This record gives sequence, C-alpha cells and structure tokens, in this order.
Amino acid sequence: MAAPSEQIEVQICTGTGGIASGSLEVAAAFEAEFAKHGVEAKVGKRCDVKRTGCRGLCANDVLVDIVIPGLAAVTYDFVTVDLVPQIVEEHILSGTPVAKKVAGKYYTDFLAKQQRIVFSRCGTIDAESFDDFIGHQGFIGIRKAVTMKPEEVIEEVKKSGLRGRGGGGFPTGMKWSFCKATPGNLKYLICNADEGDPGAFMDRSVLEGDPYGLIEGMMIGAYAIGCTYGYVYVRAEYPLAIKRLQKAIDTCYEKGILGKDCMGLGFKFDLKIKAGAGAFVCGEETALMASIEGQRGMSRPRPPFPAVRGLWGKPTNINNVETFANISYIFYNSAEWYASIGTEGTKGTKIFALTGKVKHTGLVEVPAGTTVRSVIYDVCGGIDKNRKFKAVQAGGPSGGCLPADALEAQVDYDSLIKAGAMMGSGGLVVMDETTCMVDVARFFLNFTRVESCGKCIPCRIGLKIMLEILERICAGEGREGDIELLLDMSVDIKKSSLCGLGQTAPNPVMSTIRYFRDEYEAHIKDKYCPSHVCKPLLKFSVMDNCKKCGMCKKACPVDAITWEKGQLAVIDLDKCTRCTTCYDACPFMAIE
Repeated sequence: MAAPSEQIEVQICTGTGGIASGSLEVAAAFEAEFAKHGVEAKVGKRCDVKRTGCRGLCANDVLVDIVIPGLAAVTYDFVTVDLVPQIVEEHILSGTPVAKKVAGKYYTDFLAKQQRIVFSRCGTIDAESFDDFIGHQGFIGIRKAVTMKPEEVIEEVKKSGLRGRGGGGFPTGMKWSFCKATPGNLKYLICNADEGDPGAFMDRSVLEGDPYGLIEGMMIGAYAIGCTYGYVYVRAEYPLAIKRLQKAIDTCYEKGILGKDCMGLGFKFDLKIKAGAGAFVCGEETALMASIEGQRGMSRPRPPFPAVRGLWGKPTNINNVETFANISYIFYNSAEWYASIGTEGTKGTKIFALTGKVKHTGLVEVPAGTTVRSVIYDVCGGIDKNRKFKAVQAGGPSGGCLPADALEAQVDYDSLIKAGAMMGSGGLVVMDETTCMVDVARFFLNFTRVESCGKCIPCRIGLKIMLEILERICAGEGREGDIELLLDMSVDIKKSSLCGLGQTAPNPVMSTIRYFRDEYEAHIKDKYCPSHVCKPLLKFSVMDNCKKCGMCKKACPVDAITWEKGQLAVIDLDKCTRCTTCYDACPFMAIE
C-alpha cells in the first residue's frame, strides 16, 4: 500500500490495464464528487486525485488507494464510477471505509512477499509529474554519480552484482566497462524497450509509471561510459508508454536535465525515442540497431560486439528498461545495499509478469532466489479454480516449461537454466491440468517461427520443419521417431543459429519432451490427447453418470446429439465437429 502523505490523496492506477478498466472515468468522478461536496473545506486538507502507474494486481483494476494523513492507506479494487460517491461520503467525509469494497486479504498477501524496488514509485507517484519524481529521491543518484570518476561509477555497478535484466543476465558493470574502454569520441547508449514476449508487460509498466527513473538510470550510464547520445527503442504498440516517456524527456530538456550541460554537472547527454515496428526479433540487440539505422531488423554476426562496433559503427552499450531502472537505486542506497538482496549469482530483485491459469495475474517484484512455488502460490494465490498445477513456462516464448517437481526452483539465472528454463525478461505463464504440453510447444514454436527474420537457414528452415512435425502430432498423424527427430533438430538449431531467437526457440520443445514425454507418446502411439485439447484426437462419448438432463443437446451447435427425456444422450461422431461445447455445458462431467 502507498505511504501516508501530507494531504488526502486518491491514488488511481492509470496504467494501460487501469485505463482499459475505466480508471480515467473513475478519476474524473472523484474530482466531480470533491467539487460537489466541497470536500477540501469540510476536511480542512488539500485533496488530490493522483493518476499513478501500474500497481501490479492488474486483474483487479480499477485499483484505488485512499491515503489520509495519520491513517493506514486503504485499497479498493474493482472500483467503478458508481462506487465513487459512496467512498467519498462514507470514507473521506465520515472516516469509515466501505468495508465490503475494500481489497481483501489476497491483496495484502500479494504484496507481503514482494520487495518493490524498481516498482517502488509505480502506483505511488504521478508518472507525469516532475515535482512528484523529485519528491521521491529523483535525480539524487546522478548527482551522487558525478561526484565520482566514471571508472568508479562502473566499479560501483560491478560491486552491486547487477546483471542485465533483458534475458541474457550478463553483468552490467562489465558490459559498461567494455564500451568505456573502446576508443572513440562518439558513443551511443541504447535502452531496449522492445518487449515482445507474449504476456510480458514489465518494461511497459515501468515506462508508464516511472519514466523519469529510466532517464536517470540512463544518465548515470552515459556519464560512466562517456556516451553523449541515447535512444530508447520502444514498441510502437505501447502508445501510453511512449507518450509519458516523451513528456518526461521534453520536461527534462526544458529544465536543463538533459542537453549540452546536464543539470549543470558538466557532461552532455541527448536522448530520444525510436518507435519500433513490432518485430519480435528487434529485441535482439544487433537487429535493434539495424532498425534504428533504418534498415530491416535482422541480426548480425558477432563479433564485433556492439561495445566495439555498434550503432552506425560506433561503440554502443545496450541494456533493457529494468536494468536501467535498477541503476538509480544502487546510487540512492549503495552497491553494498543492493548486493545484500538476492542470491550469490543473481543480486537484487526481479520483476515477473504472471499470466495464464493463476488466480491473481499481474506484475510482481520479488528478491532473486524466491522459489517459483512462492511466486505462484504465496504471491498470486495459486491455480485458478483450484485446479491442479501442471507446468509453468518461464522466460518468454523461448523459455522452458517446468513441471510440478521444479516448483522449488529459485527464480535466478543459474537455477532456472539448471531446471531447463531461463529467466528471460521475466514472463511466467502458468498452466493447469487442462493444458496440453504438446500444443503449448506448438504454440510457442509457431510464434518464434513467424517472428524469425529469416536470415539464417537453421532458424528459417529448421523451425518450420519442427513446427510441421508438431502440427502433425497434434493432428493425430505423429509417427515413430518424431520425438527423437525433434530433439536432434533442436540441438542443431541451438548450435548453429545466428542470434538468440534461433538459439533459444527450441527450448519449449526440449523442455516439454524432457518433462512430459508421456504426452507426446500418447499423441503419437495412442492417438489420444490426455488433456482433451487437440481436437482431431478427441472422441466424445457420454458416460454412465449422465443425468439425462438434455443440456448437452441444447448446447450442441450442429445438432450432433440425440436425446429423449429420461434417456442417455447419444453423440453422432460423424456430425460432431469436436467443438467441446457439450463438454463445457455438462455440469456433471458426464461427457468424456
């Protein structure tokens, strides 16, 4: 919950999810109610409606915090315009929270095991307010950094143990030192905000909720490396993030924060936004640079690495949003403080986007080393509808799928790789017993195949062939030897692909075969999908526990079910389209 302030504040989530749920209308309703009741005169305090960034529990938007001086903040969820008058009259004017509408214990549990560092300002400050950012330690980090030599700044980042949060996990300070050591008067600094993983929206939420924090982190990096120009490469599908970041950049130029003499501190740094065209491969750093240069987003061989020859042939350093967002806090609090959080190999916190079959979807920030089980069950409430956990896909579309046996794996770079997945940018897709793992592998491989730039043959042709095999298996046409062929091709593609997209694309296939080989064998040998997902393999039949109610017949869209009162329903398999409507309609689970 938000910290108490000197005035009454109504803090409303106006990230993309909040706005989609009606938060702008809710904010306007609070302002109208304040004016209608003359609230400020009655309570004797200033009353502000603050439009904040993402709070994390996105599934429960619109989220509203009522912050009254001297009292604990109260959070309401699922707030609508109709509820606003009651909150104003009973809570703000009369001092009695609307108990039935207050967020329940699940919200407290959602926050309890988190450690919000990068997200500490998101959901608390007005993302578009320069003064609000300044009031929350804003630009203290860069002022501290410039009292040190650039080499000392890099050494501080090394001591913190911060690893790049974009997926590779390369030590940030070491990466900076490479670019710093490369000769050249002109160097570039790039923030990779091309967040293309399905279900991932961590970077977007930071840009929407704390854009000045990103700018400060990039300024520290620019000073340390000696970069004078910077780009933030943002997906064009993030219009709100682009709008707020551009407003923050414009304000920084107006106030002399950016430009020829940043804050009067004696160094130059210019920053601009480059909107990407939506290609997943442009998240790979060499393809990203090609896109900025106006070329088609395609990967380049390495070496030379960007630190030696990057954007327009100049030394270039690239980190993602979450990495730069961490930098400021290292200089607010010290490298030792940051290094005290997390594990030996992964310091600090990590942000995860939880999607899929989990009760409370959204964004969580936990110390590295927290177990996967704790993230899913303690923070996000467990599996939706209390079904049985089956797997979690970690690391985006190129990550591995981990079974229940791997729930105790820690969320750090080394532990997840050992378990057969990877940290990636931080996506966690949770699956229950109704999920077919062969179909999951097919889905993610189809995504990476479509998003491949096509430059190298292993990725362009190899992924296509692997996808065709998976589609055959899901269609009931799998053959003996398909599993072994998939594994052999996965190894070859990982070894010979040019960039990270191809090198990691086979991971979902390899991990699902490793942990769920029996499902592949059922599809191939028995022509049966154990999870009842692959429609060509479904063979519907009515079981003996049928209650003879006729609900399945009423639901069937193609009239493939025969039923008479008091009789068992009968499915005509020749007419049946395997749409599963009858299965969903039967409350007695009498259709198999």
